[in-house]
Amino acid sequence: MDSLAVGSVPIAVAAKVYGRDASWVRAGIISGWLPIGKATRNGKLITDVKEMDSRKGRISYYISPKLLYEDTGYVWTGARNIQTLL
Repeated sequence: MDSLAVGSVPIAVAAKVYGRDASWVRAGIISGWLPIGKATRNGKLITDVKEMDSRKGRISYYISPKLLYEDTGYVWTGARNIQTLL
């Protein structure tokens, strides 16, 4: 798909697309049952939900527009249409 935006899809957008809350998306990405992106802390891949403890530091999430499209059919074209989705 040529019209997909470059960069990460926001967690809030993915949550809205799936009809779930943001924590569901975060847990799915970390545990691997939602194969739309990756979660890292200080450059290290996070793959266990036990690592979601905020005392250990911030987790960065990357959601691939291509993988989200392949899983849901939703086309992310960038931040301009976040307001229409939310």
